[in-house]
Amino acid sequence: MPDKNPDAGAHTPAPDQLLRHSAPPGLKRWGRIAVVAAVVIAALGIGWRLWKSHNTAQWTDDQAVPTVQIIKLSNTRKGGALALPGDVEAFVNAPIYAQVSGYLQKWYFDIGAKVKKGALLAQIDPSTYQAALAQAKGALARDSATLANAKVDLGRYQTLAAQNAISQQQLATQQATVSSDAGVVDVDRAQVSQAAINLAYTRIIAPFDGVVTTRTVDVGNLVTVGTATSTTPLFTVSDQTKMRIYVRLPQNYASDVRPGMTVTFTVPQYPNRAFHATLVANAGAVAAATGTELLQFGTDNSDHALQPGAYANMHFPLPSGANGIRLPATALTFRDAGMQVAVVDAGNHVRLKTVNILRDNGNTVDVSGGVDPSDRIIDNPADALQDGDPVRIANR
Repeated sequence: MPDKNPDAGAHTPAPDQLLRHSAPPGLKRWGRIAVVAAVVIAALGIGWRLWKSHNTAQWTDDQAVPTVQIIKLSNTRKGGALALPGDVEAFVNAPIYAQVSGYLQKWYFDIGAKVKKGALLAQIDPSTYQAALAQAKGALARDSATLANAKVDLGRYQTLAAQNAISQQQLATQQATVSSDAGVVDVDRAQVSQAAINLAYTRIIAPFDGVVTTRTVDVGNLVTVGTATSTTPLFTVSDQTKMRIYVRLPQNYASDVRPGMTVTFTVPQYPNRAFHATLVANAGAVAAATGTELLQFGTDNSDHALQPGAYANMHFPLPSGANGIRLPATALTFRDAGMQVAVVDAGNHVRLKTVNILRDNGNTVDVSGGVDPSDRIIDNPADALQDGDPVRIANR
């Protein structure tokens, strides 16, 4: 039977045609573009991460390199001055002690008084010593008379012995009596001298021209015989026309001391006045306890501007050090190899150099060996710095 719809066969696709698909126009081109874009995005992401990782590693490396400060060196050709404390003392100073005991009758000079040699400073009650002197003189007169009688008898005995009127034994006995009496007289004379000396000691006198700087007694005080280790002096007299200044010089500078060298110094009461002193004595030995050498300087004090017991700020001239370099003490570091400084070389790497300290000036030191004025010295080097470490200079 013929098909009632003749066009139906023409419009119904075959089964194999139903499985076929035709892409829209340009779809493949857009697909390729999308793939390329994805690859580019992925490449950019990976590249960005690699770049960031590289920058982070470089930043970390940069942070690991320490930054240092460089100091400028100065040559010590002009030398310098060393300031040391000094003790000002009177050229002659005498603490005066009692040489006999007794009550003080009177004193005549107070502190600050100028006295001449032999001036009477104080009087101890002399009555006891006057009596002792009188007693000693009486004993001497008595024993001298006894000796005189013994000598007369000896002369008579000698005459009788020549006539064989007495025995030689009797003559020898009389000679012994004369010798014994002469010895007693000698003792009496010594006692008279001692009593006279003790009486003179009741007068406390000035041993030289000077100024009374201390007085520790008053009328009615009992004074006793004493020494510097047992009692306080009654008076102190000082000759202040010349002064001594004692300075303890560190051993490092002992080689700079020259006989007759002159130094300048100041005292607090005259801060703008410079005094001059000349070396007069050198102990010539280093005190083991302090590592210093005692020096004695002398200076004129005819105007009495200086006072005993004062403090002086001494200024010692120092010669220039041979090839010496002056740098701050903060640049020093003590390592196993000794005292060293850290130097930055041309490649900005650390080089540790051993130095010898010539002079310690407090905030600065003069060193020799190992460094040159052109070296770039690191200030306050860290203990962790090692030879060859890279560094960055902060103050270029």
